[in-house]
Parts: sequence; structure tokens; C-alpha cells
Amino acid sequence: MHRETHAASRIGWLRAAILGANDGIVSTASLIAGVAAAGASASTILVTGTAGLVAGAMSMAAGEYVSVSSQGDAEKADIAKEKRELATVPDLELEELTQIYQQRGLDRPLAEQVAVQLTAHNALDSHLRDELGLTSELAARPIQAAAASAASFTVGAALPLAIVLLITGPSLPWIVSAASLLFLAVLGALGAWAGKAPIARAVLRVSFWGAVAMGVTMAIGSLFGTTVG
Repeated sequence: MHRETHAASRIGWLRAAILGANDGIVSTASLIAGVAAAGASASTILVTGTAGLVAGAMSMAAGEYVSVSSQGDAEKADIAKEKRELATVPDLELEELTQIYQQRGLDRPLAEQVAVQLTAHNALDSHLRDELGLTSELAARPIQAAAASAASFTVGAALPLAIVLLITGPSLPWIVSAASLLFLAVLGALGAWAGKAPIARAVLRVSFWGAVAMGVTMAIGSLFGTTVG
């Protein structure tokens, strides 16, 4: 049997991982660049970046868990509803499945035959897949999403934070921003490759919005530092 690997099978953890890493790089780099542009000391910048890493990772994990759990609750409600309908009005459910296949291009006799055979094989699975679009590959997995998001945020945030350990001085905001744009470009390319999407577009997208975020934060930090000074 010919087996194929599709990007859809990775969509759950891939979305959370890309979001976490992107947020980790952008938020931490922006925080470091903004504080450094305001004239903070090296120790203050390091503590601020570390706090941002820890808080951001916990926030991402909690946010992913709550949001994906809500998705899971909705899926469970739909599954329970389908089970009730299959138990109480099986004829109507069979007709509903038949009409779905007709809308997809089958003629009435063939649609009825397919609906009857799939219902006999696994009625619930057929309705979840063809009526609601619910599959095992796309099912909500809160713990997986939370872990992937927190881990990827931590890795992403550690990249600009490591630069603070290597470089100090007035050039730090610019160096952190430039390096973070490079990190974002690599992340965009990896995400596009894993998702089998156009790489150039993904790189441009993440780099552009990362540059905007860091530029605005640096401007605010510089203004704040000038005002305080």
C-alpha cells in the first residue's frame, strides 16, 4: 500500500511551535531592545529579558491549553450530539450523509450505496469526518499544544537573550534586532519547509512583522530614555 505523509498531520503541534518560537523571539528581542534603548544597565537588561522569557513561556502554555481545551470541549459536544442523533433518528442521519455525498458529485443511487456501507462500517466516524470535518489528525490536543508552545517560546526567547551575555554597550539594541531578524527568517523558512509552503513568503512575513515590533519598541525605549534623562 502506498503511504503518503501530509502536512495536515503536523498542523496541531506545528502551529503551536511556530507561534511560540516566533513570539519568543519577537517579544524578548523587542523587550531587550526597548530597555537597552532606554539606557538601562546590562544587569537590568538581562533580568528583564529572563523575566520575559519565563513569563512568556508560562503565558503561552496556559493560553494554548485554555484555547485548545475550548476547541476540545466543542468537539466533544458535537460528538455527543451525533451519537444521540444516530441513536434516535438513524434514517435522517443516513439521508443527511447521502445528501452530503450527492453535493460532492455522486449521483443519488451511488451516494445512497456509499452512505449505507459507511454507516454499516462506522456511522459515527463517517458523520464526524464528512459532516463536521473532524478527524484524528486535526483533533484538539491541549497538553501537546501547551508543551510545544512553551518549549518553542523558551528556545525562541533564549536566542536574543544569549546576545545580552555576549554584547554590551549602546549598539546592543541594533545588534539584538538584527540578529533576531535573522532568527525569524530561519524560523520562517523552517516552518514553511515543515508545512510544505512557499519559503520566501513565510520568511518575508515573519521578518516584516518582527521588524515592525522591534522598531516600535526601540523608538518608545529611546523616547523614554531621553525623557528620563
